[in-house]
Amino acid sequence: MALLPAPSEAVTGKVIHAGYRNLPPDELVDLAIESQITRIVKRSLVGGDESFFIADLGQIFRQHRRWTQNMPGIRPYYAVKCNCDPTLLKVLAELGTGFDCASIEEMRAVLNLGVDPARILFANPCKAPAAVAFAREVGVLRTTFDNIDELDTIKTHMPEAQLLLRIYANDEGAFICLGEKFGAQLDTTEELLSRAWELGLNVIGVGFHVVGTIGTGATNPASFCKGIKDARLAFSQAERLGFHPKILDIGGGFQDDCFESMAPIIRDAIRSEFPAGITMIAEPGRFFARSVYTLICRVISRRRQLGNAALSGVPDMLYQNDGIYGNFMNVIMEKEIMVPYLIKNHRYSIWGPTCDSTDCVVREVTFDSEVKVGDWLKYKNMGAYTTTTATQFNGFSSTYDTFYVNSETVSDY
Repeated sequence: MALLPAPSEAVTGKVIHAGYRNLPPDELVDLAIESQITRIVKRSLVGGDESFFIADLGQIFRQHRRWTQNMPGIRPYYAVKCNCDPTLLKVLAELGTGFDCASIEEMRAVLNLGVDPARILFANPCKAPAAVAFAREVGVLRTTFDNIDELDTIKTHMPEAQLLLRIYANDEGAFICLGEKFGAQLDTTEELLSRAWELGLNVIGVGFHVVGTIGTGATNPASFCKGIKDARLAFSQAERLGFHPKILDIGGGFQDDCFESMAPIIRDAIRSEFPAGITMIAEPGRFFARSVYTLICRVISRRRQLGNAALSGVPDMLYQNDGIYGNFMNVIMEKEIMVPYLIKNHRYSIWGPTCDSTDCVVREVTFDSEVKVGDWLKYKNMGAYTTTTATQFNGFSSTYDTFYVNSETVSDY
């Protein structure tokens, strides 16, 4: 972890604050970018050809404010798989969020911040026995299940677990739909709950996730409404067996650009199906992380088209120091269209550094000026499923510096 040099920082015991409080957030981020690029160029820093992030911690506060205003009474359990940056986790912990962890390492990352294990949901319905035993050892008792064998594993390794039944839900309009991997169909939930009752386990709630891959966004509020309605049926099944479910988990998949329009529909659906007194939680990931981070990449090579390719208008090719095996996995997983901005004020395609011919980040983009080797490109909204999906394929680094600024005053929260 690296911090920008003065005057852009002032460090307190809690979070990193940045100066220039009168600057709009985008200008503060751009100032930090320029500061780091200047530092790299002047000092010829080793590793200066690696991409790096600028994270505006103030955006975490603004997103948290949006959540509490639009989803009152629904506690967010941040999906750690989205971005496990310790600074991001620390700020969210201080804001009082819970945490959705799916592995031993994710639980460790949160527990190392001093977070109470009761604020962690082990939200993986298919866990290794060793992971269940670890959760019990550290006091993370809330976890999910969606199959018979998982119940047997939990009975053996954590019989005092507080269980949430994960039911199937899907959004046909989601970027990627893999609902078949997790979630019990409604025609199986009664059998699963009966087995849990026979084993003497404690089912405390029901949850769903309208998408089934790495946090891909859902755009259809009807999918949440159906999930809530189906959860009500599972609640009733559990109550008839003798359980006392008290938690509804509406999962993740919240999209930044349609959040305000979807939130009231989700709230109304909950009110129509569930009485007061039910504890409501959610598992947002990208909602909190995506817009916090800006990724800066350097152009390491350029291929100008010649001959017939040039005559037919084939874009020139830029090669940058990051690609789909690094922070751009979303280009493949979610078919996300990346929008680079030229830091320094024709058409290009943009490629990652590996030898794989599929390592293409942008097929075609137009800049206002010619791009040369050594120039820098800026990618906004790069906080979700970037560093956590990066690899070391072809021997390239998967470690990236992050420099922090804060466009908000923490005392206001």
